[in-house]
This record gives sequence, structure tokens and C-alpha cells, in this order.
Amino acid sequence: MDTSLAAQWHQLTAPFLPDATRRDATLHQLVAAYTASGRHYHNLRHVQILLDAVQQQAEAVQDMPVVQLAVWFHDAVYNPMRDDNEARSAELALQFLADTTLPPDRQQRVAFLIERTKDHTQPQPPNDTDLHLFLDADLGILGAPEAAYWEYARQVRQEYRLVPDILYRRGRRKVLEKLLHTPVLYQTETYRIRLDAAARRNLQAELHAWERDGNLTP
Repeated sequence: MDTSLAAQWHQLTAPFLPDATRRDATLHQLVAAYTASGRHYHNLRHVQILLDAVQQQAEAVQDMPVVQLAVWFHDAVYNPMRDDNEARSAELALQFLADTTLPPDRQQRVAFLIERTKDHTQPQPPNDTDLHLFLDADLGILGAPEAAYWEYARQVRQEYRLVPDILYRRGRRKVLEKLLHTPVLYQTETYRIRLDAAARRNLQAELHAWERDGNLTP
């Protein structure tokens, strides 16, 4: 792991958990989860990209430590064969935070942010700028340049490698169609202006690929 990522973790958690041993133990737990052999997209690089994205919008964030904690834990539990990853990731965050000095309402807020990543197409609470930014950062890859998007699409397919192609094709098409048909893909104006059009082009291109032959190349 990049030492800068470890430094970011300790800078974030030291104010409410002085015990360096406990901080190290949880960091190692998270690193082990994000570097597991099946992690091709939902890995430490994804965590770092989200941390950077949130930091770039720091002036709009109301509670930076809470948002950063949500980033660290939001994909800590990731089993493509299950549908409760978000709930389990939120619970892992709460277990870590239980013995810290972070107030209970902010602990629950971390869990709430994580749980909202289960379905980005659902209506989100209005005026929740931290939630909106967090969700948009998580979907930032959809509006990435073409080559980066196709790399992401291939990496997600690798994470679902145990799923037969015919079943994955059907499931992935449903996901892509749902994203394309949602009226609000990005919650914040900044992301909508910058990424919405590109994201919809990328999603449509991948959908066409699965309708054609499943060849995930531009």
C-alpha cells in the first residue's frame, strides 16, 4: 500500500482514536479487504480516487471526516454474489467507530452514507450536500474518458468472473438500462455539467456491446 494512503488514514482517525495499535489493526483489515485477489475495480485505487475527489470539493463538504470514513469503508465488504455488501460495510464501520470518541450521531451518519450507495438511481434526500458529493464521486468513473471507462467495465466483469456470461450479460444490461433511464445520474451541479453527457455515452456504448457480442473494447 502507498504510504501516503496510510498517512491519510492515520491523519483522519487519530483525532478520535489515539490508540495507534487499533488504528493500525483496522487499516490492515481494510487493506486486506481491498487488495483481495478478486478486487479488480473496487480496490485501494478506487478508495484513493474517491478521497481525492472529495478533497477537491472540500469547500462544499460539511463534515469531511464523516465523508472520508464513508469512503474508506463503503466497499470494505464486497462479494459480487451477495446483495447486502453495503449493509455489511456499514456495520464494519460502526464496529470500528463504536469505541472511538466520534459522537454516535456522526457514527450513524457514516453508516447512512455507505448504505445509500446500494442504489444510485433511487431518489436521494434533498439538500444533503455531503451525501450528494459522496455518491457522485463514487459514480465518477461512468463519465471517465472512453479508455478508462472500458477498463472499468472489464474490471467489473472480472469481479463477477464466477457468473456465467449469459447471466452476467442479462444482469449487466439491466444495470446499464436502469442507470441510463434515471433522470438524475449525478446529484450535484458540478458533476452533472462535467460528466453527465459522457457518462450516458459510455453507458450506452457498453449496453450496445452487450447487445452485440459482449466485446468490452471501444
